[in-house]
Amino acid sequence: MPLTVRGLLADPELELTSHGSRSSADRPISWVHTSELADPTPFLEGGELLLTTGLTLRGHECGEYVSRLAAAGVAGLGFGVGLTHGEVPRELVAAATEAGLPLVAVPHRTPFIAISKAVSRALAEDEYEGVRRLSRAQQELARAAGSRGGLATLVRKLAGLVEGWVLLLDGAGTVLHAAPSTAGISARVLAPEAERLRGRQGRGTVDFELSGQEVSMQDLGAGNGAVLVVGRTWSFGTSDRQVINSAASLLTLALRQTETLRAARRKLRTGFLRTLLAGEPVWETLDDLRTEFPAPPLRVLAFEGARDSGELLYLLETEHFEEAIYPVEYEGAVMAVVPAGGGSLEQLSRRRDVLRVGISEPCDLSGMSRALRQAEQAVAAARTGDNTVWFAELAGWGLLDLVPADRVTGFAESLLAPLEGRNELIVSLREWLARHGQWDPAAGALGVHRHTLRNRIRKVESLLGRDLDQPGVRAELWLALRVLNGPER
Repeated sequence: MPLTVRGLLADPELELTSHGSRSSADRPISWVHTSELADPTPFLEGGELLLTTGLTLRGHECGEYVSRLAAAGVAGLGFGVGLTHGEVPRELVAAATEAGLPLVAVPHRTPFIAISKAVSRALAEDEYEGVRRLSRAQQELARAAGSRGGLATLVRKLAGLVEGWVLLLDGAGTVLHAAPSTAGISARVLAPEAERLRGRQGRGTVDFELSGQEVSMQDLGAGNGAVLVVGRTWSFGTSDRQVINSAASLLTLALRQTETLRAARRKLRTGFLRTLLAGEPVWETLDDLRTEFPAPPLRVLAFEGARDSGELLYLLETEHFEEAIYPVEYEGAVMAVVPAGGGSLEQLSRRRDVLRVGISEPCDLSGMSRALRQAEQAVAAARTGDNTVWFAELAGWGLLDLVPADRVTGFAESLLAPLEGRNELIVSLREWLARHGQWDPAAGALGVHRHTLRNRIRKVESLLGRDLDQPGVRAELWLALRVLNGPER
């Protein structure tokens, strides 16, 4: 424990006596400084025990003298008696009491050097004890990291050592581990600070106050956005921060090892899926990975969204699902194989975050290639607001629903641009196409002679530079008219 003025008063060899208020006598003493200057504050850093005999101090100056010392943050004032002053001036006692500054009388038989030595010994002992505490803490943290409980045990051990609470968050802000378990409720409140930390160049650590608690948040630099958060109701000292840094280093190492193993596992899963899709006989030879693969019937899921592939795979690998799923990165896209009718599929289809999910029809192992294509087609057809698209739903959509609106509109406007402003030709073309190119029914619907309609259609051909006898040309024009003028009534 740091030495305080109260601790010095308890040393019988120094024979110090307290004068005035002792309410602030528990301030830690950082050093001892002796000065007879009327204003020694330019030479102080705060936390010192200032010793003086009051050589230049006069009674009427005591108030300003004490105010300056209090503002400088000294731990206390030791006043030597028996030299310049026979006793501590009453004005000094009154000023120190009013300012809440600890004031002790130093008898003539106690040299100032004795106080300096006592403080120096205490500081050395405290520093040595801090080193010992840190060494013991590091050993305990290392044992926790190497235990069967791994990260969870390490988080609990850190919480005990700092006498506070600890959260380990992943890149998405999800609580990986918490100690105590109720500390997890703070994750949502901490999200803005975590984002601020991730946005800082060089990352590092941010300290802030939250609901009356001191909080330290540290980026672990493990490549997955993981963050360590430590909090308690009083501020962290140097030794506390050293313990936190030691735990952070161990957590970073463990997370990087986990991520390396996870990346290797991803490659194996991708290779297994490729081989399976190629029809190779791997079902028995790759037994370990086979045990991870769900039993048929299966569905394949394809994902799109704002998350990068690594973050998305991490989410799928770490989230708790009702049945095991098989996440894999295939041809640059994130896929997952799941049981066709299980709760995991239901969980994934209910997601309402940045993900879009395309879901294939049920299949067995021989139909995996087809299911993979179905999932890709379904997620590619997802429109704004559609989080989940089932392949079976696509048959009920119109062709235009499956084409990006901006692209099909641009195509239609470009194709019909030569007819712009010629409404008579556009109406005639639409009616003629709607009547499958039959002249008499189309002319009757328009209320014109069939020769008039023929002349209009030939004019359309001339302006467009296209042969309207070609079925493909007619289909393109019909599609363009529907896009720009709406469906047929």
